[in-house]
Amino acid sequence: MLTRRSLVLSSAAALAACADMPTTGGVALREAPDLALQPPAAPREFRAAWVATVANIDWPSKKGLTMEQQQAEARAMLDKAVALKFNAIVFQIRTAADALYDSKLEPWSEYLTGTQGVSPGYDPLAFWVAEAHARGLELHAWFNPFRARQNSAKSAASATHLSQTHPHWVKAYGDQLWIDPGEIEAGEHTLAVFKDVLKRYDVDGLHIDDYFYPYPIALPGRAADSKEELDFPDEPSWQRYVQAGGKLARNDWRRQNVDRLIERIYGMIRSTKPWVRFGVSPFGIPKPAIRNENIAGFSQYDKLYAHVELWLNEGWMDYLVPQLYWSRVQKGQAFEPLMDVWLANNPMKRHVWPGLFTSRIQNDKPESWGPDEIIGQIDIVRRRAPGSGHVHFSMVAITQNRKGLFDALQSGVYRDAVVVPATPWLESGAPSMPTLGIERQGAQLLLKPAPGAGSKPVSRYAIWLRVGGQWRFEVTTGMLSVPAAGVDAVVVSALDRVSNESERRGYKL
Repeated sequence: MLTRRSLVLSSAAALAACADMPTTGGVALREAPDLALQPPAAPREFRAAWVATVANIDWPSKKGLTMEQQQAEARAMLDKAVALKFNAIVFQIRTAADALYDSKLEPWSEYLTGTQGVSPGYDPLAFWVAEAHARGLELHAWFNPFRARQNSAKSAASATHLSQTHPHWVKAYGDQLWIDPGEIEAGEHTLAVFKDVLKRYDVDGLHIDDYFYPYPIALPGRAADSKEELDFPDEPSWQRYVQAGGKLARNDWRRQNVDRLIERIYGMIRSTKPWVRFGVSPFGIPKPAIRNENIAGFSQYDKLYAHVELWLNEGWMDYLVPQLYWSRVQKGQAFEPLMDVWLANNPMKRHVWPGLFTSRIQNDKPESWGPDEIIGQIDIVRRRAPGSGHVHFSMVAITQNRKGLFDALQSGVYRDAVVVPATPWLESGAPSMPTLGIERQGAQLLLKPAPGAGSKPVSRYAIWLRVGGQWRFEVTTGMLSVPAAGVDAVVVSALDRVSNESERRGYKL
């Protein structure tokens, strides 16, 4: 029986002297530099879904489940993501100044146990990070920056909730509570929450949604479609600004409050863990000044005081996920014109990964979309911005296989594996060229990639298998088992934490 020997030699001369290098499993390998450039480029696409915890939209399915039940649901959801060759999950950890992780700054979310402030008996974020990474998935931690109580909440506020400890920061607006973005100390607190998660958890991204100032509601006693809106009750913070000599108009001051938080979050990430990406998912319609004749509707610039276009221009984010929650033929908000205007107003060339309203697919609603709408939108993204990506709202529509959605995605647009698009402005360079070991186990080949010499961390490996003259692509974080039949060549490269790719190494079997 053959003994274990080194699979890889570093020089071409040594390889020529000893061409066949058998492994323990009896697979003969020859390093083949000429093969390295033969496969096509690694296919790239950010392929992800939001997992919403607010109101138990996605996870956990209801309040009060045991730890074991919650974890079983999470594993099943992550397994579905792997089956569709996703590469990321955007997991909601702060719904309303609460926490789905072990926090000393904010109380446990009621959506876990049913009672705000009560521990579920484990750390859900730590669990989700570990389980996602074990499956080769990135985990982006999703925060709501300003909401303090959502209208579906039932539990009494914990004694440690901001509405109790700093009631002057929190304002009632309609049937919700809201942190006033004009309160400077409240902004410091929110920034501290982001930094706490960043420092203590191995997350791949920090992510915020579209709730800045609240969506406006009609004045009490007016019709829901009334143009008379209830103003946000920020008079105390506004008056302090004016009395301190502030010169901005009130709406501009509100936008500045949000701008400063976005800029500071981005700077904090860069100075703490510069490889972690910052993503923003705003309402999908841009401000009126940059729209074309095909676009109309709500202005988040004027109503939510979110100057998203400024944030893109300044490069205060690494990826934008505009919520393009309309069909391809929606008059005034059609999917493709909206996507085009965001792509056209991106001077820093940040990632633009549209959010898809996948949960509009419902089994029992006449206004439901079919899977063809989502598949068509994915096709548009790939055509208009090759190598970019998209995010589904939300995971529940996929796990429930509504109208055959999961099956249609798996057999169609998600047949092939992809890697996350690179973010080279965060880290330059790439890992060293990796090595590869191969063993035969029955009808399978066990591929064992390993980092090359050098210190740059490796997060994943890209592997191409040549079968019948055709290249098949795979992604792995470690060992990978593949059918042995017909494989006569393998090429491997390494990817760092922001998906920069190393040089490739080729082998003939």
